[in-house]
Amino acid sequence: MSQFDPEPFLASLTRKPGVYRMLDAEGGVLYVGKARNLKARVATYFRASGLTAKTMALVSRVQDVQVTVTRSETEALLLEQSLVKEDRPPYNVVLRDDKSYPYIHLTDHTDFPRLAFHRGAKKKTGRYFGPFPSAYAVRDSLNILQKLFRLRSCEDSYFQNRSRPCLQYQIHRCSGPCVGLVEPDQYADDVRLAVLFLEGSSRAVLKEFQEKMEAASAELDFERAAKYRDQIQHLVRVQENQYVHGAAGDVDAFGIALAGGHACVQGLFVRDGRVLGQRAWFPRNDLDIEPGALLSAFLSQYYFGGGDREIPRSVIVSVAPTDREVLQDALIEKAGRKVEVVAGPRGQRARWLEMARQNAELAIGSFVADRRNVFARFVELQEALGLGDVPRRIECFDISHTSGGETVGSCVVFDQTGPLKSDYRRFNIEGVTPGDDFAAMDQALRRRYRRLKRGEAPFPDVLVIDGGMGQVRRAQGVLAELQVEDVRLLGVAKGPSRKPGLERILTDEGEEIVLPPSGGAFHLLQHVRDEAHRFAITGHRGRRRKRQRESELDGIPGVGPKRKRELLAHFGSVASIKGASAEEIAKAPGVSRKLAETVYEALHAV
Repeated sequence: MSQFDPEPFLASLTRKPGVYRMLDAEGGVLYVGKARNLKARVATYFRASGLTAKTMALVSRVQDVQVTVTRSETEALLLEQSLVKEDRPPYNVVLRDDKSYPYIHLTDHTDFPRLAFHRGAKKKTGRYFGPFPSAYAVRDSLNILQKLFRLRSCEDSYFQNRSRPCLQYQIHRCSGPCVGLVEPDQYADDVRLAVLFLEGSSRAVLKEFQEKMEAASAELDFERAAKYRDQIQHLVRVQENQYVHGAAGDVDAFGIALAGGHACVQGLFVRDGRVLGQRAWFPRNDLDIEPGALLSAFLSQYYFGGGDREIPRSVIVSVAPTDREVLQDALIEKAGRKVEVVAGPRGQRARWLEMARQNAELAIGSFVADRRNVFARFVELQEALGLGDVPRRIECFDISHTSGGETVGSCVVFDQTGPLKSDYRRFNIEGVTPGDDFAAMDQALRRRYRRLKRGEAPFPDVLVIDGGMGQVRRAQGVLAELQVEDVRLLGVAKGPSRKPGLERILTDEGEEIVLPPSGGAFHLLQHVRDEAHRFAITGHRGRRRKRQRESELDGIPGVGPKRKRELLAHFGSVASIKGASAEEIAKAPGVSRKLAETVYEALHAV
């Protein structure tokens, strides 16, 4: 096969702006780029010297170059991102991201609207608030809203079939509209205040709470006044945690860090002066391009690569993108208003940017310290599952018993640094049919997630069940009943002959995910599952040993460790004590007639 000859191609190439696509021998797209001057830009790939080794590797595979002329560089940028999204070329900076972003959805029910997490197409009627930078940011906001306004989050099917309030009401996260514990007018007022809060008018909400508290106090309704007082205190704490006093504005801050051939872009998102959250991306950088060009490619994909990205008034960056003006013009055109891209902000915006930059350096440091470490495996799991964010927290459950006895459920927790042993929990399973692993898993999950609903710990991003599809379905039902949303549920089922490496990874949609057995994502799930298994077995064995050490004398009123030793020393065994009369038991040292009768009755109770 003849090598691509660039000279005749370059001789006829236009100097107008446009997009070029480099193709391999099979016609596959290797790289997509844009240029203000197509001839000058494409020629740089075919010069005699000055190319990096990775760029030379790209050029050696090029068999054809296709160009599309555009009217402006801004139009070229938009076309470039459309083609990158469509072709996903191996040498481009590819943003690993999902195609749907999380929102808060307020339904348009007449009496009692529902406020809930939403991801995907906005097909349902009602209002959508967002998009938020991550699922974690949505959960955090919903947690605040539930504490402040106590709006329902349950599905309609659940709401319409309640005869008594659910757990959300008991922990003061819902006002109980399902059983008529709140009037529609009062609920509607709570919805109005929640909308104000979501629109960024928390100060107006605080003022209304203060007025309502004063009015209730004037009417001597101190119970209602106390409720508003608690809401005021909570709202003030929220403002202190999430707002920067004296700062306002809508800002996206992006810090970038490169190390060991890898890159991290950390985004921090601020709306109306409130930090909504942050997240990290690890874009592919196969051509080893410098930070300004990498950030330019990343931001182009982030804002124009598809999806419903909200464009802020300011985009602040730790290094100037190579085509800052083009990017800014494209953002202005898409937003229909002024948007600025700033590389050297001052004041509070500089502090936000420094936070993003420092987090990017920490993240890339963790990533390259050991390419096989837990954090790298979390990134691979994100890619394998198509998650929008790198998971922050994984929980795994397992059940252990011997012939149904001393059943123990285990919950282990991993974060991006590895096992988080302080958050491990065991559950002694009671009241289920011996050997019923489904009921045991149901009980362990309910006990765990009721505690999480009360705020004991954060919810996981991924929940792993050691078991097959039956266990996954049981877990899915528990999560639905407890109104736990946007937790990715997986089952790890044993493979043929229970041989390690042949496990099947199952989803709550009834599908099987095929992961490379040698890949980091598969190893992470194996590690999490094995740790849950070890923790469950350890708990079960401890419970079994304790049971074996227990005596029939234990638990008898008046018989402590010392009295038990004296009785066993006198009679020799529990069987001998059981064969003795109350009068004979009373002859043992330190045993009164009354205690002897108590021991006799306890040992002979049916």
